[in-house]
Amino acid sequence: MSEKKIVIAIDGLSSCGKSTIARQLAKELNYLYVDSGAMYRAITLYFLRNNIDFNNKEQILNALDGMDLDFRLNEQTGKVEMFMNNENVEYLIREMIVADKVSEVAAIPEVREFAVKQQQKMGAKKGIIMDGRDIGTTVFPDAELKLFVTADNAVRVERRFKELYQKNPNITIEEVAHNIEMRDYIDANREVSPLRKASDAIEIDTTNLTPEEQLQKVLKIAQNVINN
Repeated sequence: MSEKKIVIAIDGLSSCGKSTIARQLAKELNYLYVDSGAMYRAITLYFLRNNIDFNNKEQILNALDGMDLDFRLNEQTGKVEMFMNNENVEYLIREMIVADKVSEVAAIPEVREFAVKQQQKMGAKKGIIMDGRDIGTTVFPDAELKLFVTADNAVRVERRFKELYQKNPNITIEEVAHNIEMRDYIDANREVSPLRKASDAIEIDTTNLTPEEQLQKVLKIAQNVINN
């Protein structure tokens, strides 16, 4: 494998498998994986905890000014986890109450500006894989490799339901479908950095792919870009 390091940007709607692909690829390439969605979820958690008015610019800026976000490696699991103000919030940010509000918070211009600056700083040294909604279009428009991950809606709902059901057996598939539909609309229609496929992104449809098949497909693409 060449020692050349690149930036890999992975975008797509929720529950398409982009985070799984990003984690797998980062492990194979020995790259840093950054889940940009975890940053927005952590910000959402902070806003909910502190009763921040999503329409109050002063409250938002004050909240962001007092917030420290950090990704740390859990040596026991080998996974990178989200810390907010030195608190491990990796599991708290996956709760449905956060999922219901994260797209709304992520659409706030001041929040996106805050997060994008941190993300761009992380990518300055290359050797990074980041997934999200606007990574290839806004955060890293010059990324050497951009992927846009898709999947059929029914498959996305089923995947998300299985993930959430393990944590909350009372969740219904109707709730999950509604949440995904709402997030899709907000992500695609927000005023700042809406979700869209970058013109030079390679589309990966994961509908009928196993995690191993996904990995082999994107690993081949990444190796070609790195070596050439």
